[in-house]
Formats: sequence, C-alpha cells, structure tokens
Amino acid sequence: MDLPLIWAVIIATAVALYVLLDGFDLGVGILFPLASPKERDTMVASIAPVWDGNETWLVLGGGGLFAAFPLAYAIIMPALYLPVGIMLTALIFRGVAFEFRAHGRKSGKKWWTFAFAAGSTVAAVAQGFVLGGFLQGITIEGRSFAGGPFDWLTPYTLLVAAGLVAGYALLGAAWLVFKADGELQRRARTWVRSLIVAVAIALGAVSLATLSLGGEIIARWGISLDGGVNLGQFAKFAVIPVLGVIASFAVWRFAMKGPDYMAYLATVGVFLSGFAGLAVSIFPHVVPFSVTVHEAAARDNALALMLVGTAVMLPIILGYTAYVYWIFRGKAEAGAYH
Repeated sequence: MDLPLIWAVIIATAVALYVLLDGFDLGVGILFPLASPKERDTMVASIAPVWDGNETWLVLGGGGLFAAFPLAYAIIMPALYLPVGIMLTALIFRGVAFEFRAHGRKSGKKWWTFAFAAGSTVAAVAQGFVLGGFLQGITIEGRSFAGGPFDWLTPYTLLVAAGLVAGYALLGAAWLVFKADGELQRRARTWVRSLIVAVAIALGAVSLATLSLGGEIIARWGISLDGGVNLGQFAKFAVIPVLGVIASFAVWRFAMKGPDYMAYLATVGVFLSGFAGLAVSIFPHVVPFSVTVHEAAARDNALALMLVGTAVMLPIILGYTAYVYWIFRGKAEAGAYH
C-alpha cells in the first residue's frame, strides 16, 4: 500500500469536512450582526448540538499532519505561527462566548454576542491567511523554514481570506435556510442569493490569482507558459470549474424555491469544486512546491500503526456525527438548546 498517499487522502478529507461542517457554524456567527436579538437566539439554537463536534475534524487534520508528515508540519507551522495563533485565540473566544451568552444579562449578553460574532469572523479571516500563505509557497532552505514572520501577509492571502469569509457566510446562510423558518428563513434566503454572487466572484478571482503564482500550477491544468494548451489535460480538469458554476446556479435556485436542505448541499458542491481545483493545482506536494507527500512522510511502520487506529476510530466518529445530525434534524427553536 502507498501509505503516504493514504494519509494524504485522510488529512485532506478531514480538512474538507472541517471546512464544510465548522464552516457553516462560523458562518452563522459571521451573520450575527445582520440579525435581530430573537433571530440570534434561533441561529445559536441551530448550531448548538453540533458546533463543538464539528471542530473534531480540525484536530484530526492538524494532528494527522504532525504525526504522518512531520517534515511538512515542521516547515508549515513556523511559517504560519501568527495566523494559526490568531485562529486558535478567536476560536477560544467564540467557544466561551457561545456558552456564556445564554446566561448573560442585558449588558453581558451584548458583550458575548459581540465576542461570538467577532471570534467567528476573525477565525475565518485567519484560516484564509493560513490557506493563502500555504498556497503561495513557503521559503525553505534545506529542510527548514527560512522566511520571515509576515511572509503570509500578501495581497493574495488578503484575497483568499476575503473569499473564505464570504464562503463561510454563504454556508451559514444556507444552513439557516435549512434549519430556520418564518422571517429568519426569508432573510436567510436573501443572504444566500447575495452571498453566492460574492462567492462566485471571489472564487473566480482566487482561481486566477492562484494560476498566476507559478508556471507549475498552470502546467498542471494543461497550459504552458508560452500560451500553448494541452487540450486533453485541460479538458480532463475543466470539468471542475464547470461543476462549480452549475453548483452556484443550483444554490441560487434552491435558495428561492427549496427544498430547504438543497441550498446547503448545493453550497457544499461549490466548496468541493474549489477544493478539487486546489488539489489538482498542488498534488502531490504537501508543501507547495517544495516537498511531496512521500518526502515528508513518517516511516511506513509508524504510518501503518496509526492507520490501524484510524480505521477503528474514524467510522465511530463518522457514525456518532451522523447520528447527532439525524437526532437534531428538525427546525431550530430559540432557547431550545439549553
């Protein structure tokens, strides 16, 4: 078995699940300032049973990178310490605010409401900086990070961060279409229609900016630096942005006419198209474009041992996650979660 490749797929899956699941509850927090106090209580109730479980996938992704690809972890983390630290701090504020907001009095509740919205937004921005800093490349000498503490802060990472905030807000709005009813659901439908336009523009801009990062990315899509096109290779991968466009139109359609759950599933399709595009652009590198998954992987005996544990635990995690979502599948009601 190609154990490094298997672990690359596991970690990529964990990251994708984190983005899709924790993305919608971060998005709910981002949308907090647009809602009334009563609507905010319903918004919190819609994510209360699942929000902390959604962060399981962040732990699996980060822990898996450390254990399975220690060289990549040793290079990536020093390059991105600041945005990762900001992200974790924001997630702490957000988690504390989530619990304390339900018990706060008038002035205290306003503070915890602000902390929840700000923590959600800052966490999303920081994740955009992490993603952008990772994709634009990391300065390496030998087998170590050799850049500066702010290498991650560039116009490209600002664009990625803005796009990710809009994307999370779209996931949150689509989730509310599914979980809310009445006036909040009508407002969420309006948010979805506005945000899908912003996300489509951002996704196109980020895609073009990513292609401009280097000739190797362009070559993966079948385009040479002199303008030539490998039609076979380009056509094979062109289906990814086409599916993204189709999913974007589906988001608009289902947000207006339902079924309610399809707006969220169509939004998932938009994200998966972007995720697939990134995978095509950087694979098989785990540190673009310096270190491959095979060069960064731990020894096969360690990977095999961890794979046994993962084969046991991952179905359990997936099972109880699906069970929780099934149990709390109805419409959310303000205050019901506590």
